[in-house]
Amino acid sequence: MKYLCSRTLGTWLPRRWSGWFLLLQLCAGCLASAAATRPNVLIILTDDQRWDAMSCAGNPTLQTPQMDRLAREGVRFANVFVTTSLCSPSRASLLSGRYARQHGVQNNFTEYPNSLPSFPQQLKKVGYTTAYIGKWHMGEDNDDRRPGFDHWFSHRGQGNYFDNEFNDDGQRRKVPGYYTTVVTDEAVRWLKQPKREPFLLILGHKAPHGGPIQPEPRFEHTLDQVPIPRPANADDYAAAGKPSWLLESYPTWHGLGGPLYGQKEYDRFVRAYYTTLLSVDVSVGRIYDTLKDTGVLDQTVIIYTSDNGFVLGQHGRVDKRTMYEDSLRIPLLVRYPPLAKPGLVVSNLVLSLDLAPSVVDLAGAPPLRGIPGRSWKPLLEGKRVRWRESFLYEYNFEKQFPYTPNVRGIRTTDWKLIRYPHGDGGPDRFTAELYNLASDPLEQHNLIDDPAYARQRRRLEKELDSLSREIGPDRMPVYEGIINVLPKY
Repeated sequence: MKYLCSRTLGTWLPRRWSGWFLLLQLCAGCLASAAATRPNVLIILTDDQRWDAMSCAGNPTLQTPQMDRLAREGVRFANVFVTTSLCSPSRASLLSGRYARQHGVQNNFTEYPNSLPSFPQQLKKVGYTTAYIGKWHMGEDNDDRRPGFDHWFSHRGQGNYFDNEFNDDGQRRKVPGYYTTVVTDEAVRWLKQPKREPFLLILGHKAPHGGPIQPEPRFEHTLDQVPIPRPANADDYAAAGKPSWLLESYPTWHGLGGPLYGQKEYDRFVRAYYTTLLSVDVSVGRIYDTLKDTGVLDQTVIIYTSDNGFVLGQHGRVDKRTMYEDSLRIPLLVRYPPLAKPGLVVSNLVLSLDLAPSVVDLAGAPPLRGIPGRSWKPLLEGKRVRWRESFLYEYNFEKQFPYTPNVRGIRTTDWKLIRYPHGDGGPDRFTAELYNLASDPLEQHNLIDDPAYARQRRRLEKELDSLSREIGPDRMPVYEGIINVLPKY
């Protein structure tokens, strides 16, 4: 038998196998080429950052030069929404591309199902090295490494702004220092380590989440001299046409008349919220510089977003959970020079559950099947494509935080319909809400009983019911009423 030398393998192969061997080499070369063209992916995820809490979105109080640089060198999505404004359900939607009733994480105490595909798992299938650093918050008492990640640096539940215990790849240790700085230090360390590329890194911040809100000492007094006016719609909670639950919730933990996350005074509360984001902005700059120093900046898709919006006094509320704009809308910045058009602002209705299919698309990984989320990759490139014109919103009443009823609604480009169902099949207890967002962006004029808009109301009700059926069975809890008690943190 004649033999052929294989320098690659350092062995001798039978000549009759040479054709197969050359084909294998060709395939290996193709795979190597594909891997080389796959971008790194770095996702910066804040907690409860509303869409306008950055200066590139027009905030007059907060200056965020590092976030602004991402917007200037990349794309800012101006109309991005969550489909459930609550941490764990929203984070599960970010990972899976699914609505809460589809992925099953419908409260803040439920684990992400290990059997449910996620975009980190899809990226691992095509050779990505993956890491999760920071706040995970799905499963209150579990800090174990989750499927899909090679490196894990996280903690139980909410975490604290200072001196947390982290699970560092199975070794638990208390790490002194301010949360934002600690997780950024770990991210910088991991990025500088030799690793197989491409990589996926998700950096989860705690800021600007409350309970209570604690700024970093160096920024604590930065905005002390900046005036903080009350929102124009702060007193709407008692206005004609508003549902009675707003008035009921006003003195609670999630109402403007409550303790304001321990700050007690409105201006102190807002300043504390904003100043935590000054530390995040510094973190963004450090991550950017690390990518640049390691020579992979322009080969890395940088995605900056959040898990929820946050209400800062609008309609007499604080926190999220509601379907008002301040609760729903989140930031989304994407920098990736090979595709993202610098300075582009996208106005399409983009959802949090679009993140997963978009990352998978950018990475050339196997798609997540049967999900309602859509890839915004063509929007990133400035292409005109057919896109959604409406979406469903859902929030389920929580016994642990009984300050908001069940919410179901639909939002379109210009309209919003909100319902408050019991959950037991009975009629809504509270007044429904209908807003023309084009003429009433502050949602001050409820048109639900205006006969001039009866046709519009019926159209939206029909579309809401249709969307709900399309997404799947709705197993909402029974609403038990708003109780003025403080949560246990």
